[in-house]
Amino acid sequence: MTKLNELSPREGSVKARMRVGRGPGSGKGKTAGRGVKGQKARSGVAIAGFEGGQMPLHMRMPKRGFNKPNAKEFAEVNLWRIEQAVAAGKLDIKNPIDGKALVAAGVLRRELDGVKLLGKGELTSKIEITVYHATASAQAAVEKAGGKLTLTRPQASPEA
Repeated sequence: MTKLNELSPREGSVKARMRVGRGPGSGKGKTAGRGVKGQKARSGVAIAGFEGGQMPLHMRMPKRGFNKPNAKEFAEVNLWRIEQAVAAGKLDIKNPIDGKALVAAGVLRRELDGVKLLGKGELTSKIEITVYHATASAQAAVEKAGGKLTLTRPQASPEA
């Protein structure tokens, strides 16, 4: 029977860490596996994208486009996905459907800044849905199925 003070790991399961820069006899002395001289031989190297003084590629390319910093981000949902949730009994068509109901039913992960209804797929259920925006095809499909669509998106006022 082995005593606690005689326990040792299995042969070959524990490997000693490499001690670099401890003389030529270690096999990793002098440059310690880093090659020779210069910035890369030292710690804290930060030269990704540096092209030796030549203008870097990302600066040579022309600037294009613009990203609006306060742009709204929408959760998009297709008609077929809503129909699928209704068929599975996850969405109750007796109650009005909005972003919160879609999240609760597992159709959407989160509402973000609003829900955008897209027109892909078939809609046979008569639903009453409230969304931020809907495509023309989605709007037509909801009305064709006998449902009601309410948009919460502020309509652009015609300036006189």
